[in-house]
Formats: sequence, structure tokens, C-alpha cells
Amino acid sequence: MRIKTILNRIERHPGFVYEQVSWGESAEGPSIEVRVRPRAGRPARCSGCGEASPGYDTLPARRFGFVPLWGMPVAFVYAMRRVDCASCGVVVERVPWADGKHRLTHSFAHFLARWAKRLSWQEVAEAFQTSWDTVFRAVERAVAWGLAHRELSGITAIGVDEVLWQRGYRFLTVVYELTAGRRRLLWVGREREEATLHGFFDWLGERVTALRFVCSDMWKPYLKVIGQRATQALHVLDRFHIVARMNQAIDEVRAKEAKVLHTRGYEPILKRTRWLLLKRPENLTEKQELRLTDLVRFNLRTVRAYLLKEDFQAFWEYVSPAWAGKFLDRWCRRTMRSRLEPMKKIAASLRAHRELILNWFRARKEITAAAVEGLNGKLKLVTKRAYGFRGYRCLEVALYHALGDLPEPPVTHRFC
Repeated sequence: MRIKTILNRIERHPGFVYEQVSWGESAEGPSIEVRVRPRAGRPARCSGCGEASPGYDTLPARRFGFVPLWGMPVAFVYAMRRVDCASCGVVVERVPWADGKHRLTHSFAHFLARWAKRLSWQEVAEAFQTSWDTVFRAVERAVAWGLAHRELSGITAIGVDEVLWQRGYRFLTVVYELTAGRRRLLWVGREREEATLHGFFDWLGERVTALRFVCSDMWKPYLKVIGQRATQALHVLDRFHIVARMNQAIDEVRAKEAKVLHTRGYEPILKRTRWLLLKRPENLTEKQELRLTDLVRFNLRTVRAYLLKEDFQAFWEYVSPAWAGKFLDRWCRRTMRSRLEPMKKIAASLRAHRELILNWFRARKEITAAAVEGLNGKLKLVTKRAYGFRGYRCLEVALYHALGDLPEPPVTHRFC
């Protein structure tokens, strides 16, 4: 079976003919060149309006990268026609296998984009004898098509979070869709300011009225904007961040007390106890359980902070918001009398956001922050694999490509 026969079967373009297949030479070695010509009697179409227009002249032949065959680069070679369009003037014709001035065929671009979900962009470039920039442009085209054709109706639950992506405290604001059956990156923006989240709600437009649940952490700009723009939705504070902040408070108490004990010449009983105090009791090893049993016998500030944290875990076991609220009030009163400043700050914060925290019980069966943290884990993996990125645009494209669950255009064949 000849290559022309295969192309006519899987990559047919009405109005154009595969004229000749020949050997060529590229920087990496031998290549395959497929010469294309317009079918006799078929006029060229304007690249602006798409209307058939009379010919003007012919440009020098261009090469359009196609899917490699047997490890060798393949290129379509075609001399573009210029047309004299009545409405657009003299422009270059439209061809069905590529857009504008792009030198990649649609098939090759989506082929590279699909592989870029499995490998790093540099590995894809090396595997298919192309450049990193070519892979990026292919992914960018796939993302642009996917964003233009994705379904945005029926969005009822979202999760808002910030992610550190560069040194110097440069953050991203990410918004995930948490609707039942759909977990995807919906929107990403620079920084974590009020204007950033306002940008998301401006983009969402009238679809905001369909929102039933919004999940976020205690970052003040997020709380303020959500309170202004999603008043009809139940705002649920992220349980993960509450626990994380409590762990930070315990670690602060432990570090400070360890220094005091060292200064006064006491035995370093808090040495190497950080993870011992932060782990859940059911996750401790047998050796750690014995160490913890010995540690809680001492009347230390760190031990008191640890016991307060473990006591608070019962809060998440409640079902009724009313009873959960009573437990929260009692815990906060006891913590405020503990004379442990980091823990007192946690209690004050919980009091300030009491109703939003209790919304977790009101929406417990509908939304969970676990999905947000799971997607954040994948996001961090993408940023780690893309450690060579220097610009925001590259990162934005990579995140939508990996986490956006974007649709792909219909094709007559698939390579991977």
C-alpha cells in the first residue's frame, strides 16, 4: 500500500490532491515530502471570509509538518495561492490542514498535544525530532480549541484556592469545578487579589446564578469577593486549610518551647517530635506511639496544644450544624484560656468565621474540599514537570491542558 493511498484514506482534504511522495533531507536525516496541489477547477478560498475568490498569484512552496512515519519527519509541501477577495482584498488562501501562518498540520499539532499529556514537553520534542517551541505551539492550539468548545452549562459547585508557583511569593488563583461527576480546572488567574477573583466572576457572567456551593479557604480577599458576587451560593470553608493552620500553630508552639528548654539546659525531649505531633494517631508507627505516650506525661505547652488539636477532631464527626456549633463554641472558650498565643489566634479565627465553617455540615453530602486538594496535587506535579517555564502564559497553557478536561476535535484517525 502506497503512502498516497494511506493519506487519501485517513487525511483526505476536498479540493486538494496528493501529487507526489518523495525523499527529502532534514537536519535529523532523511525525511518524507508529500507534494500537494489544488484540484483542477477548484477555486481558492479567502482565509478571511472563506468565500471562493479568483486567484492572484502563487507564493513559494511552504512545508507543513505532519505526523512522523517510521521515525522519519513527514512534511506536506504546498505553494500557497493568493486570492483577490472582494471584501478582504488580496490575501493568502485558506487550506484545510493548517491555520494561518502555522507550519504544523492540525493532525500533527493534536498528535503532539496528546503525547504532551503523558511526557514532558522536552521529552516529546526529543522523541519526535522537533523543538520545544513547536510542542508548546501545538499544545497552545489544542488548548485554544478546547477552551472555545468546552461545555460550561450546569456549573453548580466550585472550589477557589491559591497556589504558589514561583519564588518571591508569586501566586496563582485557581478555580475548579466540583459539580457531581465533573472535576476540572475551570479558570486560572495571576496573583491572589480581589481583582483576580473579580476577573473570574466577570468571565462566568450570568452563569453565576446557577452556583449552589462555593468552597474556599480563609483568605480575606476571597471571602470578600465571594460574599459580594455569589450571594445565593452556600459558602463552605475548606476543612483542609483549617487543619493545616492548626498544625502550623502546634509547630510554632513546639519550636518556641524547644528553644526555651535548650536555653535553660533541660533535656531535649522535644527533639525530633515534629511529625510525631502532626500525624494522626492512627497513622503513627508502634515506635512513635510509645514515644508519644512518654511525651504526653510532661506538663509542656506543646503537649497542651497537641491535646487541644486532637480534641478538635471530634468537631468533624458531628452531623447537625447546631450541635457542631455548640462544640465549636466550647472549644474556642477553652482555647482562649490556654495562654497559648498561636492556638488562641486559631480560636479567634474560627469564631470570626463560625457560620462559614458550619456550612461544611450543611453541605457535607454535596461538596468536599478533598477534590480541591486532589486537583492541587496534580497541579503541583504539572508545575514540577514544567520547571523550565519562565512565563505565565506557558504555565497557564500547561494547566488547562493537563487539568481542564478539554474536548478534542473530531478526527478520522488517532495516533495515541
